Amino acid sequence: MTISATPVYPPKPVPGDRVAVLSPSGGLPGILPLPFELGLRRLREEFGLEPVEYPTTRKPDATPRQRADDIHAAFADPEIKAVIASIGGEDQITVLRHLDRELLRANPKPFFGFSDNTNLLLALRNLGIVGYHGACVMTELGRPHAMDPMTADSLRAALFTSGPYELHPAERYRDIDRDWADPATFESAPLTEPGGGWIWHGPARTVEGPAWGGNLEILSWMLMADREIARDPAAYEGGVLFLETSEELPGADEVFWILRNMGERGLLARFPALLMGRAKAWSFERPHDAEGRRRYASEQREAVLRALAAYAPETVAVFDVDLGHTDPQVVIPYGGTVRVDGVARRITVTY
Repeated sequence: MTISATPVYPPKPVPGDRVAVLSPSGGLPGILPLPFELGLRRLREEFGLEPVEYPTTRKPDATPRQRADDIHAAFADPEIKAVIASIGGEDQITVLRHLDRELLRANPKPFFGFSDNTNLLLALRNLGIVGYHGACVMTELGRPHAMDPMTADSLRAALFTSGPYELHPAERYRDIDRDWADPATFESAPLTEPGGGWIWHGPARTVEGPAWGGNLEILSWMLMADREIARDPAAYEGGVLFLETSEELPGADEVFWILRNMGERGLLARFPALLMGRAKAWSFERPHDAEGRRRYASEQREAVLRALAAYAPETVAVFDVDLGHTDPQVVIPYGGTVRVDGVARRITVTY
């Protein structure tokens, strides 16, 4: 696999521009329209952008090739200045084989998405294009009642500005979800709880490098399928690894096993810094109480530390960063520069 050594930031949109809204994974907007319509309205009213839907955006049964066709159409259209995923899913890996890599390389645009969109973010990074891990239409833009100010500020900076952006730990966060099919869900603000700050581990040193990673479960699938990940781990030397887990709530043992396999492959040791997203610890299938959520997050953290001790003991790690499946959520520039200052305990990304 050929990987571009130095990804470049594609041109940014400005208010008034048209942006594509796609469903590269699952067409959930056709099943749960309430958060999707709310997210579209906020794109227009709060960000001044004009969302453009494509044929499969609301089509739950779209084939991988049809979804790839929408990706191609959005990137090839000179009137479209950014591409935003409606939501994640679980089969975007099947879209990868249908991508026209040269078309994407010739028409670089900012792409926003996370979770299953790790697939497309990694494919774009391999083409030399910086993407943006975060800010799907249904989850962040369509948040009930109002967008979290921290999420909105990060998204606005990632969309419209270029340069350093310092991250800060959320004072409060939300873990418990409500039913998107119920209109009452969108009439009041979600319940939140104290954030607790970041947890630092490892040597007090500063690391600056390109961000790589994403959703841990999706990365494990890509490793199994041998898709988009360099066989020579030296390709990632000196980068900043960022990882997060989903509402599937993988157990601590599974998290350790995935990281152990990454360690055996030689990947973990290549990253002198790790940002670990705040663990999603509640789902409709496993509605943990407060103690159960605390225990789940603690066990996941210990699993990560166990893997680092075995394979990357000199890595500086920061836990409970507000990235991935959490609310509020900051955007991480995929392939873009991230600075982890273990001395001053500061994190700065470059949008």
